[in-house]
Amino acid sequence: MVDKVKLAEKALWIRQQVLEMCARAGEGRISSSLSWTEIAVALYYGRILKFDPSNTAWGERDRFVLSKGWGVICLYPIFADLGFFPKEELDKYCTPGSLLGAYGDSVPGIEIVWASIGHGLGVAAGLALAARMDKIDCLTITVLGDGECYEGSVWESAMFAGHHELNNLIAIVDRNRRCTIDYTENCLRLDPLDEKFMAFGWDVVCIDGHSYDEIFGAFKNIRSRRSRKPLMIIADTVKGKGISQLEQNPMAHVIIPAGAELEQARKDLKCPR
Repeated sequence: MVDKVKLAEKALWIRQQVLEMCARAGEGRISSSLSWTEIAVALYYGRILKFDPSNTAWGERDRFVLSKGWGVICLYPIFADLGFFPKEELDKYCTPGSLLGAYGDSVPGIEIVWASIGHGLGVAAGLALAARMDKIDCLTITVLGDGECYEGSVWESAMFAGHHELNNLIAIVDRNRRCTIDYTENCLRLDPLDEKFMAFGWDVVCIDGHSYDEIFGAFKNIRSRRSRKPLMIIADTVKGKGISQLEQNPMAHVIIPAGAELEQARKDLKCPR
């Protein structure tokens, strides 16, 4: 039985860690990490994913691909907490020789993470097809940013996955409705995003990406799906969730609070000081 109160506590702790790591280093995409925190918590602490921190090359593990690589900082506290690497590494984030960089290169527990957008879905589709051909009982799950859905490679990959009926592939769009400089629907309209993926041969579920009930509901019986289609979960989220100044600023993608703004952000997240 999943304890949602404990999951909420973990999510708050992760947000606190993300803020402090980025503020200390002056590097990182805070708002993109905070928008999918509940999804990451459900995947790892809710044991939706199969994984083994002591054996990251375990053949039966689920494959997780973070296509929105700028949100990787959310994973660092989770992986440290679960024992993929020592917690002391969090304090070294983005310092010379650190294991942890802004985009997660060569970090234990990270299968693949991208800094260049639009590639994760294609790689995930390839991993899902390879698992089927090799008769490996695993899922491939990928998280995309909604802004990267402007990339043609996303739709080529969606068509590929639909054609090959990759029902062992689950994609999640972090639908926070903001990209680097503005709201997505101002830059280039994405809606109706659900209908577009359905037209490419996917099953689609729309959820509140901050609700554990809805996240776990979307993954219910995920390993015994009867459908032959890949599954797309469109998760409505808030960019910068938990920090008021980031939630309200369409330019928050690159903002790292400092000074009085940092102190306010700490108050928003009840950071222990």
